[in-house]
Amino acid sequence: QLQLEESGGGLVQPGGSLKLSCAASGFPLDDYAIGWFRQVPGKEREGVACINSSGHRRKYADSVKGRFTLSRDSTKNTVYLQMNGLKAEDTAVYYCAADSDLAVFGGDTWYDTVLYEHWGQGTQVTVSS
Repeated sequence: QLQLEESGGGLVQPGGSLKLSCAASGFPLDDYAIGWFRQVPGKEREGVACINSSGHRRKYADSVKGRFTLSRDSTKNTVYLQMNGLKAEDTAVYYCAADSDLAVFGGDTWYDTVLYEHWGQGTQVTVSS
């Protein structure tokens, strides 16, 4: 069973940076496409970005393009979300999720939560002065 664990969240001032990690256990993360999502109370979970298994394809939500960057390190079985230029509206619980390349990149709806079978527990990101 693939297990995912997010880390790296915290409190940061507007304009600051955080780097979130999504570490996998149970299976090689290289077999999976990884998506990052975020959720605030009372709202639906929102797709932030995704990366395919090879790391050669990435997609970003318009709200984070140019500020967030995905990368993956197969030696550490981890995917990273580098978040720069953080804004108050980036405050949320951030989740990583995994599924096959076909499921995530086979269509045009990578941001749809139903495409992802495996989920982490989330990490809180708070952007505030």
